Amino acid sequence: MSRVFLILAALLFSSTFLQAGKKIVVDLSKQEAYAYEDGRLMFSGWISTGKPGHRTPTGRFRVLEKDIDHVSSKYPEPNGGAEMHYMLRLTNYGVAMHLGYVPNYPASHGCIRMENGFAQKMYNWAHVGTPVVVRGYPPRRVDRPISRNAPRLARSTTGSGDSYVGNDPLKFLSSVPGKRRALSTEQAKKKKRALAKKKKAKKKKELTENSRKPQTPLEALRG
Repeated sequence: MSRVFLILAALLFSSTFLQAGKKIVVDLSKQEAYAYEDGRLMFSGWISTGKPGHRTPTGRFRVLEKDIDHVSSKYPEPNGGAEMHYMLRLTNYGVAMHLGYVPNYPASHGCIRMENGFAQKMYNWAHVGTPVVVRGYPPRRVDRPISRNAPRLARSTTGSGDSYVGNDPLKFLSSVPGKRRALSTEQAKKKKRALAKKKKAKKKKELTENSRKPQTPLEALRG
């Protein structure tokens, strides 16, 4: 009898132990991620996962590594260099959760991009070894307000004082090779056009002012 009781107690303890603790659930269908502790939802946030051809793998994972200022060794290909702040590594072949540009559709090369604010919170809450469950199937788009995705300034919650622009595509297209360069080129073109326009306006103003100046008799004869 006592032996049966001990077995039942052990089973109950192991079941409780497995359900307790922290767990991250990534829902590809809703493009959201959830942080659970002892079976209770603590917080959630919007994400953007792998686009067609680069789908985020489903299954059970664990946080293998944390790196607040991680730089990709793969993207943009071939030499890497993309910034992936607040990185939580899930696999040894390049899949991780990190701060990134979060549009209303799957847009990464397999990583799970987290929106600004949510990424910092998840990074501070999770620890190495935290279980991560990735489930569902990604849609083409998700219906959610655009205002949540507007670029906005956020501060690091670690107290380091560093500032990051949360959903600014120029800053956080971490998993889209070539896009950062394209955006930088476009910005340079816009700046060049604005400068040329400014010079043209200045020249026109100078010509107008010169035409209004009173001429001396000698200048009038020369004219």
